Amino acid sequence: MYSIDDYDYKLPRDLIAQEPAGRRDRCRLLSLERRSGLVSHGNFHDLPGMLAAGDVLVINDTRVVAGRLYGRKQTGGKVEVLILDYHQGRTRGVFQCLVRASKRPRPGSRLYFDLGLEAEVLEAGPDTVCLKFSPAADLDRILEKIGSMPLPPYIQRRESCQDRRDYQTVYARCKGAIAAPTAGLHFTGKLLDRLRDRGVEIVPLTLHVGYGTFVPVRTDDIRKHRMHAEWYELSRQSAERILAARGRGGKVVAVGTTCVRTLEYCAADHGRLEAGKGACDLFIYPGYTFKIVDAMITNFHLPKSTLLMLVSAFAGREKILEAYRQAVAQGYRFYSYGDAMFIY
Repeated sequence: MYSIDDYDYKLPRDLIAQEPAGRRDRCRLLSLERRSGLVSHGNFHDLPGMLAAGDVLVINDTRVVAGRLYGRKQTGGKVEVLILDYHQGRTRGVFQCLVRASKRPRPGSRLYFDLGLEAEVLEAGPDTVCLKFSPAADLDRILEKIGSMPLPPYIQRRESCQDRRDYQTVYARCKGAIAAPTAGLHFTGKLLDRLRDRGVEIVPLTLHVGYGTFVPVRTDDIRKHRMHAEWYELSRQSAERILAARGRGGKVVAVGTTCVRTLEYCAADHGRLEAGKGACDLFIYPGYTFKIVDAMITNFHLPKSTLLMLVSAFAGREKILEAYRQAVAQGYRFYSYGDAMFIY
């Protein structure tokens, strides 16, 4: 249960989704009943019939930043930069970044991009590089024009104009993520209205998906892995609405692993949900006792990933891997632009 090899599975390459479904809510939905392990198959637009009046649907309103930049070094060589901590560094224009180049840039050197954007290398660590961008005041506007959406590396194509819309939830509001909370990509405005009409309350929180979500587990014993912190905020109003729903017998349904981690982190100290903001570094793996979340909507995750460990903690490792085997046999589409799971 604690070996990294316990979270491996075989996935045919052709099941890794390269494009989103034609319509967001028309993807497939695999439902897994945690207690029995029963698996059923349907469509995402059928979700309102699976929830009840009084339930609360918790969504992550983070917005993906077009923070991948292509430029050149002082020497003329090509460089690719991905801004990792946009929310924390936006006021000063100083960010931790992933940098790809033929040679690692040295502190004091400069990088050049279109529209007059420059970056000074302040520090080069083992994994990330600290860059100071100028002009910082115009960075938002410049990124909107020249930045690329940070599509995951398993999407084997360059970003298209369509990705600017597709790789963003319809309720994205707070800029700061380096990746979309992909379970939320399946919702449309009409589907959210159908849920409200059914009596399901929709409550937002924010967790800016960061580098830590994607750092591979490099230890054989998963318990030795340490999550990188990601910035979160759960408002007092949202916390009170969630607690009120639980008090009247409604289920808390988290949209995505980001919502699961944030809710559980905010209940970690006393087992009671509390509003707050700061850095969330909670690593959930089998053996964890859930305090708030009753059900979750999620996509299919990479082998040996912390996200696969989280859903295994929620439903049981054997049940999750069996559900994944059925999904492969049924030709489900995997990962960010793929199909969805409802675990209840």
